[in-house]
Amino acid sequence: MADAVTVTLGGMGERARTWVAEGRYASMSEVVREGLRALEREDHALNAYYKAKVDEALTHPGPGIPLDEAFARIKATPFPK
Repeated sequence: MADAVTVTLGGMGERARTWVAEGRYASMSEVVREGLRALEREDHALNAYYKAKVDEALTHPGPGIPLDEAFARIKATPFPK
């Protein structure tokens, strides 16, 4: 059984309607499902990135750094895109 959900797309709704009208997607539901798949891919990529960074940190041969310096570096690092 399909899950019925009401979604407000705001300004993105026109873009989605255009994609359906152009035949890029068969329906608005397909557009939303593809968006959710894209979010899943992004989530997977971010998890892999963070896991790699943690693994790198745990196997780093150098000395540790003070906690306040570690947090300062984290805050100064741009979020990956």
